Amino acid sequence: MSINLDRSQVIIREKRLKSIVGYQGTIKDLAEQSQSGCLKNASRGFSQATNCNSGCAQGYLSSITDAAIVNHGPIGCAGDVAGANAGFQWGQRIRGWNQRNVRVINTNMSEKAVVFGGDKILKEGILKAYERFKPKAIFVTTSCASGIIGDDIESTIKSAEAEIGIPVVPVFCEGFRSQIWASGFDAAFHALLTRIVKPAEKKRPELVNVINFVGSGRALITEIFGRLGLVPQFGTQYSSIEEISRWSEAGATISICGTLGGYMGNGLEQNFGVPYVTALQPHGISGFDDWLTKLGETVGKEKEVEEYLAEQKILAAPELEEIKFKLKGKKVVVGMGPSFAHNYIRFLEDLGMEVVWGFSWHYDAKHDHGGCPSCTVELTKKDKDIPVSVSDQQNHEVINLLSKVKPDIFIGRHPGMSVWATKMGIPAIMVSDEYSAFGYQGTIEFGHRIIDALTNNNLALNLSKRINLPYTEWWLEQDPFEFLEQNNKRTESENKKNVAVR
Repeated sequence: MSINLDRSQVIIREKRLKSIVGYQGTIKDLAEQSQSGCLKNASRGFSQATNCNSGCAQGYLSSITDAAIVNHGPIGCAGDVAGANAGFQWGQRIRGWNQRNVRVINTNMSEKAVVFGGDKILKEGILKAYERFKPKAIFVTTSCASGIIGDDIESTIKSAEAEIGIPVVPVFCEGFRSQIWASGFDAAFHALLTRIVKPAEKKRPELVNVINFVGSGRALITEIFGRLGLVPQFGTQYSSIEEISRWSEAGATISICGTLGGYMGNGLEQNFGVPYVTALQPHGISGFDDWLTKLGETVGKEKEVEEYLAEQKILAAPELEEIKFKLKGKKVVVGMGPSFAHNYIRFLEDLGMEVVWGFSWHYDAKHDHGGCPSCTVELTKKDKDIPVSVSDQQNHEVINLLSKVKPDIFIGRHPGMSVWATKMGIPAIMVSDEYSAFGYQGTIEFGHRIIDALTNNNLALNLSKRINLPYTEWWLEQDPFEFLEQNNKRTESENKKNVAVR
């Protein structure tokens, strides 16, 4: 499905990418159902709290350096601004910038606004944001409340925009709109593509857009790209509105995360003629090789990439072999967003570890460029059919399964999940930095990080002796996916085989 910038609202992932939040089976079955178009979402008879897609939209846009956000909703809908602000502070610190807070105003919708409409307070919020911050653009993020009562967001925005003379852009990210919080990234990028990115006045074939989160790997990527005769342009977080407007000038776009970058990358390709590099994520050796090789093929730097990779293989070989020897056969459970989860499963298997289960917080049956995600397809080429599930941070499922498979280590990408493994006596690594395990040196460093966590597990062991889990023995004796009501659910004996103690 092409990305239509004539629409004011992004098409959510459930409709656009056939995304799901419930599944239990194996990686080969998941890929087969995706490719055949038979994959269906499994509902849950019981569900714990999960995230809201407005948080992804607001968190991403609030890090644009000269923009402001007006969150049109009750004050509670701005609660996640605290987390976004903490991330923004870290991003500024690693860049050596003077630190400030994110620029966000909430309209504080009350019962009166819900009954009589919130258009007036929305306009007041926009004018206040302009007066207070003097931004180059204002993004208006919606909430469940403003969406349910049907506030005329677009008309109010046009009126305010005519008064202040800067782009005021709607970002439709109501929590009820999508079960998948990554739809918030799409909503943010849709806003940028429709109103901020401009047609290129000139093309710069050496320029490469790099879509990332905080972007801690900027120095290394700049060095690598310099060897190839390329110049990276990082974003869109920590970029200015002017810089984002020129993303159409680049010779290519590449992303650190397939889930994050797909909408922006394909939108730039389909609407502005900037090729989007579709590759494995650059985590682990095979992932980095594929990522850089396909970039080289896209921008005509095949020879330079081949020479660079050959050099890195020689330098890294001795230490990589030592790491593989120490990690061989260690059992690991992975819990991350879909692109990170399936890429890290490949990476950890390449290190010689045994992935006994992989959780992804959601799963996209296809990407915007078409076809099953390459990270999922890559795993189907292995002889081993890895047990996987899709669980949008449903801790009751994850903790139940961890208690049964008893891995040597848990590797996750969410602090609220990783901490539970530690409380169970299982050492855990929380991958907060998207550039962990990036490239050859990053792979070596992450390998040593795993070895260190396995070698000294005193924290997890001591915590497990002092903490009682919030789940009863009854639940821990059940099948982890007891409440997952999928039509294609495997037989009871197959389920027990998959989660049997290894």
